[in-house]
Amino acid sequence: MKTNRFWRIIRISLLVTMVVALVVTLPIVKSGYDMYKEAIAQTSLVNRIESLKNDSNYVTLKAISPDFLSMVIESEDRMFYTHNGINLISTTRAMLKNVLAGSTVEGGSSITQQLAKNMYFSFEKRYERKVAELFVAFDLEKVASKDEILEMYCNIAYFGEGRYGIREATLHYYDLEPIEILTEQALVLVKTLKSPNYYNPNMEP
Repeated sequence: MKTNRFWRIIRISLLVTMVVALVVTLPIVKSGYDMYKEAIAQTSLVNRIESLKNDSNYVTLKAISPDFLSMVIESEDRMFYTHNGINLISTTRAMLKNVLAGSTVEGGSSITQQLAKNMYFSFEKRYERKVAELFVAFDLEKVASKDEILEMYCNIAYFGEGRYGIREATLHYYDLEPIEILTEQALVLVKTLKSPNYYNPNMEP
């Protein structure tokens, strides 16, 4: 009897927790969806992609160091070619770490999510923005191939010192085209993506 009562209490506690979580998150999801709709209404995804690809410094994947590309995937999103816009494993792990830490200590965003953020939203850490970012990420996965998404990410990511995109970064730091950088240089640039405001090749000892 005591065992049955224990599990009944556990089930009720879990149910209450789920209901509370739903009540808390629904307004955030609604606000995030509104943020997404407003962003898309101002500039459609097709137009935003076209604008990005028309930049004079835009380069294709074939013009980027293969070492850099493989390192980016290894560092930022190992499941990139298998998920549909969100890496559930990374996201769940990040959520658990953030809850335990009581603050945002890990992002867990996929490459597609990071591209969505860079295309439309600020870097302010708000849950609503994360929700909006997800909606854009799902749209991106519908209109672009994985290679196109990776290519656009490399061309819009911030590399510190006011340099956006891999070509601006390699020319600025190494006076080389993206395809010409060495493996060691590619590694430093990938590290820079993690914290571009505090770390870049010019700060490398």
